[in-house]
Amino acid sequence: MNIKYIFCGFLLLLLAFSFRASAQTKAEPLVIGQTFTIDSKIMGETRRINVYLPAGYAETPTLRLPVLYMPDGGMAEDFLHVAGLVQVSVGNNTMRPFIVVGIENTQRRRDLTGPTTNEKDKKIAPKVGESAAFRKFIRQELMPQVQQRYRTTKETAIVGESLAGLFVVETLLLEPDLFDHYLAFDPSLWWNNEQLVKQAAATIKAYKGPVKTLYMTSSDEPVIAAASARLAKIMQDTPTPALSWHYEPMPTETHGTIYHPSALRGFRYVFKPATEGVAK
Repeated sequence: MNIKYIFCGFLLLLLAFSFRASAQTKAEPLVIGQTFTIDSKIMGETRRINVYLPAGYAETPTLRLPVLYMPDGGMAEDFLHVAGLVQVSVGNNTMRPFIVVGIENTQRRRDLTGPTTNEKDKKIAPKVGESAAFRKFIRQELMPQVQQRYRTTKETAIVGESLAGLFVVETLLLEPDLFDHYLAFDPSLWWNNEQLVKQAAATIKAYKGPVKTLYMTSSDEPVIAAASARLAKIMQDTPTPALSWHYEPMPTETHGTIYHPSALRGFRYVFKPATEGVAK
């Protein structure tokens, strides 16, 4: 047999083997951030924390960034789409870069609700009404860990929807010093017979600290929209230089679709790039 044909056949077999080996290369994990756990003494359980670090953080060792905290921050919850929105928004310069810290849920309805006297409220989960403990966990255990692990500034924000939106508003009214910026989407202000709304005027008047920012939206859910509108009216009737707020009804969105469009608008409004100034 002609040596030329033998060589060509061998070369074809080698190429076929190489292609097959290449096609069967083992898939590798796709990493979009970091994750760690905290053995919380306050909560009496282990909490998983997911973190997104925007572009430029790893490349610039001197860079310090503000932090956006988010309940409902598990990989199967809202962490992925919020981190993706931050990545796109920072990339197209419609918001300033933030480190995103997602707090994965264990007992969501326990952590995100305050005490209630409404019997229907009490039936939504085996445990409810422990938002104060969850805030204490954020303040005393989570925030120090984030500051230790990452290069952060003192600026902080929190974002949440539905019960997490309720927690955002509750935190603003009861412990406003915890964050600088509050973003609440379709907040479940019906909780405890709208007690947060009813006491809002008094708590707003009582706060005399540094300026806080609230961005709030509501969907086509009539009960939530009505309560949100009432809170907005109270803020309008209780003007104070210590609160910069914006309320945006979104009647074309449902409770299930409102998070992403609200976050897109809210991040642009509250986290404007430095060249555009700050939210008014």
